[in-house]
Amino acid sequence: MPNLGLDRVIANNGDLHDETLYLAGRPSLRRFVRFVRSQAVHPPDPSSLADEWHAAHDHIGRLQELEAGYADNPSITPLTKLGKKYEPLLIEFLKDPLVRHSYNSVPSDVALVELDRLVVHQKHIDLTFVRALKKKLGPAPSDETIFRTCLPFDHPQPPAKWSRVRHNSFVFVSPSNDLRFLGALSLEPGQLTNVPPPGSTVGLVGLAVGFGSNFLNAVYIEGRLILKNGSHRAYALRDLGITHVPCIVQHVSSRDELDEVAGEEVTDQADLFLKQPRPSLLKDYFDTKLHKVIRVERRVRQVTVKFQVEESYIPTL
Repeated sequence: MPNLGLDRVIANNGDLHDETLYLAGRPSLRRFVRFVRSQAVHPPDPSSLADEWHAAHDHIGRLQELEAGYADNPSITPLTKLGKKYEPLLIEFLKDPLVRHSYNSVPSDVALVELDRLVVHQKHIDLTFVRALKKKLGPAPSDETIFRTCLPFDHPQPPAKWSRVRHNSFVFVSPSNDLRFLGALSLEPGQLTNVPPPGSTVGLVGLAVGFGSNFLNAVYIEGRLILKNGSHRAYALRDLGITHVPCIVQHVSSRDELDEVAGEEVTDQADLFLKQPRPSLLKDYFDTKLHKVIRVERRVRQVTVKFQVEESYIPTL
């Protein structure tokens, strides 16, 4: 079984550059030009980029009329309704503690969804990683391989390193862009084992850095499915000709609930994804009129965690 539990790990092919696809016409002209000019190894001139953006923007206008409503009411088929085909995989998947603890704020299920009709907010795709992913998948992946690619409950861990750089600062580095701050933890002294206590400990505060659950995940709200996580795997599978894949679907009944499960880019511009007749869709990544491909410098992701301590006296009550 290929080790595909990473949403992006840089291919180790000796090249110091990656190839990135970036959507045009939907981000603002300024954002498009700034991204390409700042990221490209050989930046195009601003006027040619402006011409490309205007052509893409005009094409989007045509799609708003020709494909109005295309994103509305996509098919969502719970895997439990597909007979015994997915039953063993689904039973094993639902035992994962990350599934039980990470997707309980709104009603959720595991369903087969249509890739082309997923609304997307991510503007870029790392084509270098996609090629490596497709090579691991092979030209005709089995249903089990597709399931484990979309919902990797074995949680393979990408390479990562970390070190303390100052008395109150730690730096974490990984080639995976899934590296992130996972939150602060309150611990009891007895929970820390095999570590000599620095004193008579009253409480412990942990700052966790690591990788998310990395499941292919979408949010269903107001009749549309917004892809939340797994853009590169979704792109790779669609590029192999696969049209429907397993996905965790979170069913959101109001905009207030959306704040709980979606990122700021979606919540801050909800109408852009939910009210436009024809929003950005996963299939737009494959439309040559709507994207630009550039070569970019290879990078790694860095997360820096700092803490601050204040000690003082206050008057007693």
